[in-house]
Amino acid sequence: MPNKKAAESKPGTIERYYLVREDILPEALVKTVHAKELLVRGDVRTIHEAVELVQLSRSAFYKYKDGIFPLSKLDRERIVTISMDLEHRSGILSKVLGMIAELEGNVLTIHQTIPLQGIANVIISVETSLMGENVAFLLERLTEQDGVSRATLIGQG
Repeated sequence: MPNKKAAESKPGTIERYYLVREDILPEALVKTVHAKELLVRGDVRTIHEAVELVQLSRSAFYKYKDGIFPLSKLDRERIVTISMDLEHRSGILSKVLGMIAELEGNVLTIHQTIPLQGIANVIISVETSLMGENVAFLLERLTEQDGVSRATLIGQG
């Protein structure tokens, strides 16, 4: 699992993903997936109930919950959410949107903060069913784009 703090501190860093067999994962990661599944199925109503049932600390659950997903779930997910830091210059967001369109991504939502110290945070949700395996390529292209100081995949769903 990549060191999130290290990835966020270096402009242009791309998060890496690995396909790993369950039996070699640390127990906390496996229990996190099981807790998330209990919540999704509605077997429990709260995170507290889920972590108690699988015998996992809440801190471990919160540490890993956004970084581990069952492979079958990833196969079905077609919406990704990307967080970017963009320089406050005319045309940067337009170039980003054009790049997403070029790769056959469909932008669903855009949220942009007010620029502080010349940088605006932009969170974009993109429907990626036509992109195929190009999500990683999109992240790579975004980090190389002039005016984009950081691009990170923050969610799929």
